[in-house]
Amino acid sequence: MPTIFIKDDLRAAVEAASGGRQTVLYTAKGQPSYMNVIPKFMLEDVAEAPGSLGVGVHPAFIVNGIEKSEFFYGAYPGAIKNGELLSLPNVNPARSNNFDTFSNAARAAGAGWHLGTNAEWAALMLWCSKNGFAPRGSTNYGRSSDATFETARRVDGGPPGTTTTDPATLTGSGPASWRHDNSANGISDMVGNVWEIQAGMRLFDGEFQIIPNNDAVTADLSAASAAWKAIRLSDGALVAPGTAGTAKLDSPIATVVGNGGTPILSADIINRNGTIGDNSLTLGILQGVFNTMTAAAGVTAPALMLALGLFRHKDVADGDIIHARNYGERMAWRGGSWTDGALAGVRALYLRDTRAYGATNFGARPAFVL
Repeated sequence: MPTIFIKDDLRAAVEAASGGRQTVLYTAKGQPSYMNVIPKFMLEDVAEAPGSLGVGVHPAFIVNGIEKSEFFYGAYPGAIKNGELLSLPNVNPARSNNFDTFSNAARAAGAGWHLGTNAEWAALMLWCSKNGFAPRGSTNYGRSSDATFETARRVDGGPPGTTTTDPATLTGSGPASWRHDNSANGISDMVGNVWEIQAGMRLFDGEFQIIPNNDAVTADLSAASAAWKAIRLSDGALVAPGTAGTAKLDSPIATVVGNGGTPILSADIINRNGTIGDNSLTLGILQGVFNTMTAAAGVTAPALMLALGLFRHKDVADGDIIHARNYGERMAWRGGSWTDGALAGVRALYLRDTRAYGATNFGARPAFVL
């Protein structure tokens, strides 16, 4: 098996052009993957108020109890080539695959390669917020809904804004404002184009469940895995799923059907009814704006949930959406798609479909930890 670090002209050129912020790593089959280097930072470094996120290293930099000096995150949404999930510029992102297909393709690239995790996404989300930048993206069929003059190249060659044919955009073909740090060397397309599936986080019968720290890099990710833990509200401790007093998502509307029970963590989440587009009263489909999430009376959301982007860490005037079904296993996607307009964003969270789900505007991204 080839080493991931191959000194060649491509890697040298990418590192020189980006000042070392980007590199090229090589997979088990010797395929290149363009990656951003994310150096370790502390929770205190990205907190809006002292101690609001807890203290110590952000969980994204801890794998199986070992602190990592960095993780490598796909510079672009993933494309599957020769059975491996790669980060490549100017390609059609892989779509319409389910969770297991994406995860298997990511891990097929070799040891350390994995499907991007919710812990990693949350770390980047917090970094963006602390640095005062909210990236835009393809949220209106190849253009930004917030700045329609910002466009990218569509895979169908069609004009931005056209709702027919295939409006997905080629990876990284948008402007710098579509990258996480507003620079040409930032992480591209975290907002819009395709929702990105996340490893290590799910909603199960309304209960938030995670795989601790960034252990989803190597853990068993199956539905029945013993690695899944719930979050106890009283102290943020990780406990067995189904333990009393864990963080759950439910609607304050009493008639919504679901398994969350008494709302512990809720939002001004509304039942999706005929005024929005579908009558789902009996299906427990919830939708709301992420920033309106509230804790039930007498409850404080644990710092861990804020650190993992599962509850708002500060009040901002955005419309990033949260979708959820609070029954069964619901996997996590983030960022929004080309259809979502102002509802897309780095805080957008989709917890509505199963691990078997796939759609043309749902994709994934590879990551790597040494």
